[in-house]
Amino acid sequence: MSYAIHNQNLAFNDSAIAQYMNTDFIVLDISLCVALAREQFFEKLKDDDIPSHIFIEDNGRLSGMIAVRKLLQTADTVQPVKSLMISQFLQVKPEDERADVAGLLAHGDADVVPVVTHGKLVGCLTEREIAHLLEDDVTEDAQLQGATLPLEKPYLETSAFSLWKKRSVWLLLLFVAEAYTSSVIQHFEEALESAIALAFFIPLLIGTGGNSGTQITSTLVRAMALGEVRLRDVGRVLRKEMTTSLMIAVTLGIAGCIRAWMMGIGLEITLIVSLTLVCITLWSAIVSSVIPMVLKRCGIDPAVVSAPFIATLIDGTGLIIYFKIAQYTLGLE
Repeated sequence: MSYAIHNQNLAFNDSAIAQYMNTDFIVLDISLCVALAREQFFEKLKDDDIPSHIFIEDNGRLSGMIAVRKLLQTADTVQPVKSLMISQFLQVKPEDERADVAGLLAHGDADVVPVVTHGKLVGCLTEREIAHLLEDDVTEDAQLQGATLPLEKPYLETSAFSLWKKRSVWLLLLFVAEAYTSSVIQHFEEALESAIALAFFIPLLIGTGGNSGTQITSTLVRAMALGEVRLRDVGRVLRKEMTTSLMIAVTLGIAGCIRAWMMGIGLEITLIVSLTLVCITLWSAIVSSVIPMVLKRCGIDPAVVSAPFIATLIDGTGLIIYFKIAQYTLGLE
């Protein structure tokens, strides 16, 4: 994502805060009194776009900031500006990544964020820049979870050739990964021949596992992006998702029994399908909960755990679970 970028700073990548920061800001010295600060503030205004905050420096280093309304409404014009400024606030660096800053912003109500390097103010994020930053972050996550590389331009301005390049890479990877699903079916060919009814439920079972995993991954990745879930919460996440998935598994198991009964399938196959639905749902909960956390621990954006990737992974492993349960139940080799 780069089409909402304000700057084209080649020293930083497209997702760095340096590409979003506003370099038009007003700085006043900490030694000024309120009256002089007001005079300099009006002198430095370039247009009718009045900032919500001004920044205070002490010997070239950022010391604090003051709300413009507070500066203009203060009755005591003799007092130093230092008495009006706030010195505790969120600040970021030009090289900080957009996703990391978006997580910090989700926990606060900051409408101005100074961008500082080695104590010196080099830019700021106002409400407009923050809105663009958050929009780009959400858009990139949505595109990654859809198994496509992020677009550099708005969709209607992107050529078909560019879309092909963005999508074909992931689709080829998923194609290779999906190939092992057919290998699993080929490996259990004899079991299928012995009980052909097992084949009727393959689309149902692998679809259920993929859908369940996608639900969990989408919710968890978004929670991680907002800072609601951290690496230390992996135990709590697993307990929550396993409990939820157990209830869902029982529900789907009952639905599987009803479906098998409606198809006139025997009791053994009905039992196999129901048990498999329970096992696949629980397995997808573990995979979908752990993989995003592992990627985060390795410094990789969890959003790359796209819905198709999770579905592909659970497809093959789900089939192994299905046929192993069938072999055990039916006494097949």
